[in-house]
Amino acid sequence: MKIRFRTMAAVALLLGLSLAAAGCGKYSWSNLKAQKAYKEAVDAYKAQDWRRAAERYEYALQLNPAKVEAYFYLGNAYDNLYKPARAGEPENDAYIQKAVDNYRKAAQLDPNAQMKELALQYLVAAYGPEKLNDPSKSEPIVQDMVKLNPNEPLGYFQLSKIYEEAGRYEEAEQQLIMARDHKPNDPIVYTTLAGFYNTQGDFDKTMEALHKAADLAPNDPQGYQLMATYYWEKVYKDHRLTAAQKKEYLAEGTAATDKALALNPEYDDAMIFKNLLLRLQGNEETDMARRAALYKQADDLRSRGNELKKKKATGRK
Repeated sequence: MKIRFRTMAAVALLLGLSLAAAGCGKYSWSNLKAQKAYKEAVDAYKAQDWRRAAERYEYALQLNPAKVEAYFYLGNAYDNLYKPARAGEPENDAYIQKAVDNYRKAAQLDPNAQMKELALQYLVAAYGPEKLNDPSKSEPIVQDMVKLNPNEPLGYFQLSKIYEEAGRYEEAEQQLIMARDHKPNDPIVYTTLAGFYNTQGDFDKTMEALHKAADLAPNDPQGYQLMATYYWEKVYKDHRLTAAQKKEYLAEGTAATDKALALNPEYDDAMIFKNLLLRLQGNEETDMARRAALYKQADDLRSRGNELKKKKATGRK
């Protein structure tokens, strides 16, 4: 998550710089000191000198409060100054509060929709478990994100997680269904639904969602491989299953790995999971010759899968 947010911040900086450059000819700053401070802030931000970036952005905004695109970067500079390991220290805690204040200003004042949404995403993260750990503050922020971009599933996913962690399971499911209704052809919507149903212990709905995700991306072997992992986990961990259920799920899981391998014959994860599924089938087999054959096939797949993993790790072909 941290890497993802850094990447988003870098993209945001490029966006902000392009907008600033585009606006210079149309709206020149009358205050040369403000221009200079803003440029120094941008240079410090690019160099990841967060302390100087924050100081220069503060000064630029003091000179020209209309430079609203600076609020996000000011907030992000303070965000990067905050260290979770030093929580409780007044100076450190002040950084995250300043980050929140400026993200909020960016979301309220910046006319650019992309920057608004980005500020809201960072604001939600600031209230997350690694920082302020106050999920109750996140809910209205994410609701604003959804209003800003109702066709983007991320907001619904985040609201669902907030509700799930609060034990509001029906509301959590409803948010995911809303995401599905807005993006009915997006496989990620269905894999997210599957994850939710799996935590709720509803295996039938879990697999229904995963099958739909795989059907929407029939040329992607990962969809079938994901199905196989869920089937294997169900049989391996759920000791309440009947022998017939185990047989059915293991067959479904093996068929899913076969589809993945048909699309990518060197898909090492699919080989290793087919090995695991065949091994479980062998455990259930009463015919000793059949059991031995299943174990042999499993061993061969495991060896081949591990060999391919080693080649990938060393860069060999």
